Amino acid sequence: MKILEKIQKKQQNLSLNPAVTVALLGDSVTQGCFECFVKEDGNVDTVFDTESSYGSKLKRLLNGLYPTVQFNLINAGISGDSAKGGLKRLERDVLSFHPDLVVVGFALNDAALMGQNGVDDYKTTMNEILRRIAETGAESIVLTPNAMCTEISPHLTEKPLLKLAKNFAKLQNDGILDVYAEAAREVATQNGAVVCDVYAEWKKMIAAGVKVTDLLANYLNHPTRQMHDMTAMMLLKTILG
Repeated sequence: MKILEKIQKKQQNLSLNPAVTVALLGDSVTQGCFECFVKEDGNVDTVFDTESSYGSKLKRLLNGLYPTVQFNLINAGISGDSAKGGLKRLERDVLSFHPDLVVVGFALNDAALMGQNGVDDYKTTMNEILRRIAETGAESIVLTPNAMCTEISPHLTEKPLLKLAKNFAKLQNDGILDVYAEAAREVATQNGAVVCDVYAEWKKMIAAGVKVTDLLANYLNHPTRQMHDMTAMMLLKTILG
């Protein structure tokens, strides 16, 4: 990727070359949401831990490999957001910082909100996001989603969380999220973006008999802190080529 050239130029001459800026546009997983709980009013809330998110871990990995290079990481993940929301705030939250690279990760909420009938809208929106990023000269990585729960965990006892688990497990087991992941790959190819296929790794684990529901911090759709390590490492490998 061209961002490697910018990293290497900065490493060679710190004064002459600008810092390297990576922006992440996504949902709760990007923002750094983990466990969920039910509040007294019956609404579901989440534990925020940005330092344990894949974005923060990616920055630490880059700093470790290139200790003299200044990396700016813009975390533009918002809990509950979808591709349409990301498009609306693309300029404000991402492009205004003039990033060298934008990692775009949506699908979980798109699938939950729109189901299979929303795939075409998802592709249209993702195409527009990637087109606008490309217009600025920045590169894009399309990050496919992690898997949702495949079963209702016995750790969940409260009705709002059980309802979510039932809905998410159906989306996962009926192959709806598979369709969104494939759509993400398709729009990446159409726009010359690179794919970081996290979803494919989760599917391999499912096929190997791994209980992936236990790899979700909320037993619904938020990966554990350890699984964010995998995403960060996959992103690093994608950047390094």
